[in-house]
Amino acid sequence: MIKKAPNPIDKHVGSRVRMRRMMLGMSQEKLGERLSLTFQQVQKYEKGTNRIGASRLQQIAAILSVPVSFFFEGAPSGEPAPQGGFEDGGGASYVADFLSTSEGLALNRAFIRIKDAKVRRKVVDLVNAIAGEDQTTP
Repeated sequence: MIKKAPNPIDKHVGSRVRMRRMMLGMSQEKLGERLSLTFQQVQKYEKGTNRIGASRLQQIAAILSVPVSFFFEGAPSGEPAPQGGFEDGGGASYVADFLSTSEGLALNRAFIRIKDAKVRRKVVDLVNAIAGEDQTTP
């Protein structure tokens, strides 16, 4: 039997749930408790394996203090992506993917606390050098 891949919209919505949950420092267990679900079900929602119904999405939005539309921001349209633009190929979705990781969230939180613009620029240069990219930003 062939395993069905998650729908790209379900994956996107799930990743936005995960990102917001992590931004609030909430565990899957805690979100599950508030929804009267197991953390495993929350995991399935976040991976896009299981679809989130409309009433459940409304409940999640209320718990995470965001409008339902938050979960669809940057969602794939189903149309082919235009050629050119972002080199990463994922458009804005790579930002959501980055912020869905604990490392990405921690790095973002620390970075925005740096008040000096020159120091922030040097941090970006350092990360680019470590990553092996010689890239300048506008």
